[in-house]
Amino acid sequence: MTVSLSMWIGFSLFVLLMLALDLGVFHRKAHVVRMKEAVTWSVVWIALAFAFNALVYQWYGEQKALEFLTGYIIEKTLSVDNVFVFVVLFGAFAVPREYQHRVLFWGVLGALVMRAVCIALGAALLQHFHWVIYLFGALLVLTAGKLLRQKNETLDPSRNPLYRLFANRIPSVPEYDGEKFFTIRNGKRFATPLLLVLIAIEATDLVFAVDSIPAIFAVTNDPFIVYTSNVFAILGLRALYFVLADVVDKFVYIKPALAVILGFVGVKMLLMDVYKIPIGVSLGVIATTLLVAVVASVIRQRQRAMT
Repeated sequence: MTVSLSMWIGFSLFVLLMLALDLGVFHRKAHVVRMKEAVTWSVVWIALAFAFNALVYQWYGEQKALEFLTGYIIEKTLSVDNVFVFVVLFGAFAVPREYQHRVLFWGVLGALVMRAVCIALGAALLQHFHWVIYLFGALLVLTAGKLLRQKNETLDPSRNPLYRLFANRIPSVPEYDGEKFFTIRNGKRFATPLLLVLIAIEATDLVFAVDSIPAIFAVTNDPFIVYTSNVFAILGLRALYFVLADVVDKFVYIKPALAVILGFVGVKMLLMDVYKIPIGVSLGVIATTLLVAVVASVIRQRQRAMT
């Protein structure tokens, strides 16, 4: 579909406005994000995504609306993996709960920029080199297989070359200085552990983008749909973390579900020139897989509690 420049600008201004309200008004002072607040913000971001989906339906029709919805659900599901990493990072660095939202805010802002760049590159590649679609599909199938073979393994940000590059070259101190990323000691500027956590989050998001960006190109090659569905999923990621942080380890079947979804999307890409799986079927498979994983995890948890 053809999207005017004003649409891109309008959507970008909306995102900036929401981020300004988030940090400048609702989270101006550092505080511990309680469950009620986290759930409220999760509902707000999901409601905004569905409202935008309704606008897409009104402006561009049912097909584009289904593409946005499917892409949003894919990205929202894959973002659960980010939550696992956030839990590990904040635990490893002993980040006080009242400072976690600030780190995630700036992490999300950096992720939006990186995703925009990745989407632009992906769209350009697909436009000029159609065979890249098969490369993306194969990558997703391989990633799905890797996820299925993993047993309670979590991505270690300290092994990421980008994180190592910054961590080894930035003078830092081991103590936190409130919610500051930098502190002054003896007239010199040093990074606090909060900055290293932020760098680790950005580095791991770059890794996750390698999976999520190709996945959504299996649903649509429209850059506007790809970007907006990514943005709404990322904007709700902070609230999702605070909702799931204390219970994420109880959803034992989420990672296998992510593997199934990535595998399905990868196969869809590989078959694209042979048989195009309808978008409605894709949405049904992804939603059903996620629902089964959540229900099975809840049943498994209850069985453990009874034994």
